[in-house]
Amino acid sequence: MNHTPTMPDPLADMSDGLFHEILGPKPSPGFSEDGQLERVWGARWGASDEVGKLEVVMVRRPSKALREVAELGEAAYRADLNAYLDPKLGWYWAGHELPDLETLDQEWEGFVAALRAEGVQVVEAPELDGFTKAVFTRDPLVTVAGGAIIGRLAPDMRRGEELSITQTVAAAGMPILGTITGTGLVEGGSFVKVRPELAFFGTSVRCNPEGHRQLAALLAEQGITVERVQMPGYQIHLDLCCLMLDDDLALINPRIAPYDFQTRLHELGVETAAVLPGEDWGCNALALDRRRVLFPSHLTRTAEMLNTRYDVEIVPVDYREMNKNGGGLHCSSMELRREW
Repeated sequence: MNHTPTMPDPLADMSDGLFHEILGPKPSPGFSEDGQLERVWGARWGASDEVGKLEVVMVRRPSKALREVAELGEAAYRADLNAYLDPKLGWYWAGHELPDLETLDQEWEGFVAALRAEGVQVVEAPELDGFTKAVFTRDPLVTVAGGAIIGRLAPDMRRGEELSITQTVAAAGMPILGTITGTGLVEGGSFVKVRPELAFFGTSVRCNPEGHRQLAALLAEQGITVERVQMPGYQIHLDLCCLMLDDDLALINPRIAPYDFQTRLHELGVETAAVLPGEDWGCNALALDRRRVLFPSHLTRTAEMLNTRYDVEIVPVDYREMNKNGGGLHCSSMELRREW
């Protein structure tokens, strides 16, 4: 009778305890400590503030769906809104002038060229068919030191952008630290980092208390406190009334910025410069570094004030046509990496 020899088990004599002591789990150093982000995720992702040197930014080209506005023309104009409105509520365009698509594209290309001229790496999210607001890459997420929190957009016309943004961020290599779920509403335009351990979130018609609760809980894990301030009336985002220019300087619109937010800035030692009347879009610019900002070229009075009074370097860029779509330079960009 033949017997098949029993093969020795190479692990039979190995001590489980010794094995796991040698190759077991290593909770420390932590996720973003001691070069772990660089070693595991390829780079020191995220941003601890709004003013560190901008290294990587995400943008998206204006949607071809805006042609539909021009094609429908006056049939889509609502005098009571002073805007063109999609009968199916898929888009709107402010004012009575139809979109100048050539200018829109030229200004966006100039914006991206200006970023690259500053040495910023540009990550371009793919175009989404039918999403005319998807150019505003600020809104579907927030970024902090270490990674991104994926938000949840309020308008039904924008629902679905979150998936594309998540895929784009993940493909770039950036960690996803959490996602807003349930009935929470979080849009990145209403999130402002003022200190590495402190950010502000403006609740509004677009961002709700439940969104703040979830965001605050997620960022508490990162050692960041998120204070809630209430936007007045139908103002939607904090970035329409505040732009951090340095650790101790912010450009604000005092006519619409929440009073409690302005008070907190002063308590934190942040000086506030007021955007000049009639140039409200000046707050929706993009800091390239401390006291160096990519700024709408048509807002010359506020630009001069910032340069002469506060020693802020202005990098002008044409970006006026996009305002009619509801956003500016800040709305059209999201930092994936700043120096921190």
